[in-house]
Amino acid sequence: MTHRIVRPILHAGILLFCLAATAQAAPRHALTLYGEAPKYPADFQHFDYANPDAPKGGTLRQAGFGSFDSLNPFINKGVAADGIGLIYDTLTTNSMDEPFTVYGLLAEKIEKGPNNEWVRFHLRPEARFHDGEPVTAEDVVFTFETLLAKGAPHYRAYYADVEEVVAESPRRVRFDFKHAGNRELPLILGQFPVLPAHWWAERDFTSGSLEPPLGSGPYRVERVQAGRTIRYARVEDYWGKDLPVNRGFYNFDHLTFDYYRDNTVALQAFKAGHFDFWEERTAKSWATAYDIPAVKDGRIVREEIDNHNPAGMQGFVLNIRRPHLADRRVREALGLLFDFEWTNRQLFNGAYTRTRSYFDNSELASSGLPDKDELKVLEPLRGTIPDEVFEKPFELPRTEANGVIREQMRQAYRLLTEAGWKIENDRMVDTEGKPVKLEFLLVQAEFERVLLPYKRNLADLGIELEIRRVDVSQYINRLRSRDYDMIVSGFSQSSSPGNEQRGFWHSTSADNPGSRNFIGLKDPAIDTLVEGLIAADSRQELITHTRALDRVLLWGHYVVPNWHIKSWRVAYWNHLAHPTVTPRQDIGLMTWWRKPDAATPAADPAEAQKAEKAGVPAPAIAPDDTEAER
Repeated sequence: MTHRIVRPILHAGILLFCLAATAQAAPRHALTLYGEAPKYPADFQHFDYANPDAPKGGTLRQAGFGSFDSLNPFINKGVAADGIGLIYDTLTTNSMDEPFTVYGLLAEKIEKGPNNEWVRFHLRPEARFHDGEPVTAEDVVFTFETLLAKGAPHYRAYYADVEEVVAESPRRVRFDFKHAGNRELPLILGQFPVLPAHWWAERDFTSGSLEPPLGSGPYRVERVQAGRTIRYARVEDYWGKDLPVNRGFYNFDHLTFDYYRDNTVALQAFKAGHFDFWEERTAKSWATAYDIPAVKDGRIVREEIDNHNPAGMQGFVLNIRRPHLADRRVREALGLLFDFEWTNRQLFNGAYTRTRSYFDNSELASSGLPDKDELKVLEPLRGTIPDEVFEKPFELPRTEANGVIREQMRQAYRLLTEAGWKIENDRMVDTEGKPVKLEFLLVQAEFERVLLPYKRNLADLGIELEIRRVDVSQYINRLRSRDYDMIVSGFSQSSSPGNEQRGFWHSTSADNPGSRNFIGLKDPAIDTLVEGLIAADSRQELITHTRALDRVLLWGHYVVPNWHIKSWRVAYWNHLAHPTVTPRQDIGLMTWWRKPDAATPAADPAEAQKAEKAGVPAPAIAPDDTEAER
C-alpha cells in the first residue's frame, strides 16, 4: 500500500511520461507525420472529394504508352501493365487532401511506439483475397520478406531501417525498427500491398508472367492481350467496398488500357472516340489540337484542375557517373545553353513556368540566401558543399526569347575552358583531347522538338549531342544499367518529403539499379542533409532541412531544369463525371463515374478518318462492353 502511495509522488515526472507514451501508442484509425490530429475523425463517412452516391457501372477506357510484358510490378524484370496496382489492397491508404495522413484500409487500427521505434497494424477480420481466403499477419510478413529478398532493389533501400517483422497473432503484425525517431517509417510501411502467401507458394515470384495474380483490391484482371490491352473487372463482392476510405471510389465496372507507341497517335485515337480520358502533357497540343467539333459542341470536355503538389524537378538529368559530366563547371555550362524563354514562347505557347527549385510551387522551395535556421544546418558542411550556397541566391539564366544567347555562350565557354576543355578544328575536346559527344537517351517522340534547338546551341560550341530514341523496354533496361549521358526525367515530390529522398540522392542508392538516383550522387554532405530531413521533429524543421537540401542540389548543377504548370490539363468525353470537390494533390480519377444511361458518343467522322490515317488500331474492347459481351 505504502509503495503504491509513495511512488507516484516521488516519480510524478516518470508517471506523466508513461501516461503520455501510453496515449501516443494507443491504436488509432489514422496516423499523421507529427502527431497532429487528422482531418477526418474516427467516425468519418467518406472523404470530402468522393461522392458516396456516385452511380456504379460502365467502362473507363484509357491509353497505355509503349507496351507491357508482365503483371508483376514488384520486380525489375519486364514492364508491368498499367493499373495493376488496383488489384491489391494496402495496409493503409493516403488522404489526397492532407500533406501526409494515412487511414486504415486492410488495417482497422494502427499503433506506434512512443519514439517511433515500432509500429503495429491490427488487420480487419473481414479483409479477404479474391478467392475468399482471409488476409492475415502471415501474409504481411510474407510480403515484406519477399519484397526484400526477391523484389526490385529499391525495396531494400526503402525499408532498410526495419529490423524485424513479427506476426503476433493472425490479425496483428508488428514492425520493429533498427533506430528510433523515424517519424515517416510507420506511415510508409502501411503503403505496400499485401500479397497472398498461399497463392505465391506455388509460383516463382522472380519470373515475369502474364498470369493474372491474386489480390484483395477493388479490381481483378479479366483479360490480357500481351503488349496491347489489359482489362480489369470490378470485384462485386469486394470486401472493402463499404469502408469510409473507399466510399465513392471505384465506380466503373471495367477499366481498360489500350497501348500506343506514340502519344501523337494516342491523341488522335482519343479524339476518334477510342478511349475516354486523356491527360494532356504537351502545351502545344493543349493550345492547338482541340479545335474540333467534339470540343465545340461539348462532347469532349477540357478542364484544368488545380494541382497543389510541389512541382518537383523535371529536367535534363546529367549522369555524373560519366567522367566528362563529373565536373560541376561542365554541368553548369550545359545548363546555360538551354534557352527556356525561347522554347516556352515558340514551342509551348507560353504555357509553362521555369522550375527553379526541386520543391517548386511549395513552401519547401529555397529562395534568396539561407536564413539563420538553414545556416545552422549548412554551416557544419561548409567546405564540402559549393561556396555559392552561402554567398548568393541561386538563379537560372534568362534570355530575351529571340533565340540569341551570346552572353550565355560566353559564360559556358569560360566554364568549359576552366574545366580543361578547348576548341580544336571547330570541335570541343575534353581534358584528354577527345571530341565531346553526348548521348541523350529518349523514349518520348514528342520531346525531340524540344531537344533539337538545344542540340544546335551545343553544336555552336563544338559539342555534338546525339538524340537516341528507343522503345520502352530498351529504355528501361538502359535506365536500370545507368547506360546514358543525359535523360529527361523528373523527381516528383510530396508536401511531406521523407524516406524517398534516399532513393533520389543518397549514396546508398547510387548503385541500386531500381532506384531513382539517376544522377549517380555519392556525396557525404548530401547524405547528411537527407538524413536530417528524414529525422526532422516538426513541420518547421522539415521545411528548414528541405530548403537546405534544395540549395545544395541546385548549386550542384545536376540537372538542366525544365518547367512546370500548376494544374492538370485533362480532356474527357462527356459521358464521364467527377465530384464537385477535387482533391488537392491528385486528379482522383478513381472517384469519377460514368453517367447513367449515357451512350458512348460517336466521334466526328473526320477525326475518325485522321485517326485511321495516323495508324490507330480499332479498339480492342467494344465501347459499350456490357452489351457487346452479351
